[in-house]
Amino acid sequence: MASMIFTDCSSSTPSRLLPFTRSPLLRRQADVVLVRRLLTPLNFSCSRRRLTLRSSPSQSPHVSASLATETSATAKVIDGKAVAKQIRDEISAEVMRMKDAIGEVPGLAVIIVGNRKDSATYVRNKRKACESVGINSFEVPLPEDSTEEEVIKFIKAFNDDPSVHGILVQLPLPNHMNEENILNAVNIEKDVDGFHPLNIGHLAMRGREPMFVPCTPKGCIELLHRYGVSIKGKRAVVIGRSNIVGTPASQLLQREDATVTVVHSRTPNPEEITRQADIIIAAVGKPNMVRGSWIKPGAVIIDVGINPVEDAKSPRGYRLVGDVCYDEAKNVASAITPVPGGVGPMTIAMLLSNTLIAAKKVYNFQ
Repeated sequence: MASMIFTDCSSSTPSRLLPFTRSPLLRRQADVVLVRRLLTPLNFSCSRRRLTLRSSPSQSPHVSASLATETSATAKVIDGKAVAKQIRDEISAEVMRMKDAIGEVPGLAVIIVGNRKDSATYVRNKRKACESVGINSFEVPLPEDSTEEEVIKFIKAFNDDPSVHGILVQLPLPNHMNEENILNAVNIEKDVDGFHPLNIGHLAMRGREPMFVPCTPKGCIELLHRYGVSIKGKRAVVIGRSNIVGTPASQLLQREDATVTVVHSRTPNPEEITRQADIIIAAVGKPNMVRGSWIKPGAVIIDVGINPVEDAKSPRGYRLVGDVCYDEAKNVASAITPVPGGVGPMTIAMLLSNTLIAAKKVYNFQ
């Protein structure tokens, strides 16, 4: 597979964009696919502080730690790891309270098709996160050559399972599958990924509330809230218009009364448009695309991109960079998320939040 070459903003030498490699995730044995159920004891080490978690974005307490800075001349670091840890502690306390009160805990089912290494890593992290907060985890790993019917069969089984409150189909799916058909098969009341067309439609309409908000955009807004970044009336630019991040992120910003512009592959002069933004959410999947010259002094940057690039000095042979050139941006922006350690941990935290919301609705637990 050919690699893409780009100029690394932290070096004068060209760097090469690496594709994620694939590795076998499972083997089909005697044409039987095993469903693994992971039940773990609750983690009682968290704080008992009660938090009301809702499906719509709302103002949240600021993270207790102060914003980190490298020097007085550089941007504050928006620490997604620290915020995600705080949210997991809050969720753990709520799960414990639910179990004590009604004897029930949330359950999350994940279906993964194929052997993508990045997808397998993400699913493993979700499993560990469930264990850490006391959410029951169910997994269905399916081979690459599985049919749509096989995937939908498991979705329907989880739709009917009262112990499962959230269903997630890991994307991307193999090319021979129709993603729309599969995602539409998920019961909207268990669509904790927030991708059901009714959830997306309600998100786009004023006066309507989606049952669930897509996890990554929800995490972006939560970071802004937790760090006390004012959104109302501000100019926001979202770079990228994917169904998973860019489009719902722009809709969430509009709900927060920002003036929103979406920059995409057909946008002329993206630098000039981006330079007007008080808040930038970059979700385009191109390493270091947003340079320091694109950024308005004092802007706040949420970098969703996570791109592996060759690095001979790294033990792994590569390092991860965002869509924003961090070394340049930190000298212009007022605050920025690092890559890794920014948006990534928040995505899983928001998935746990949505799963808890789903369980609370089923049991009418306040």
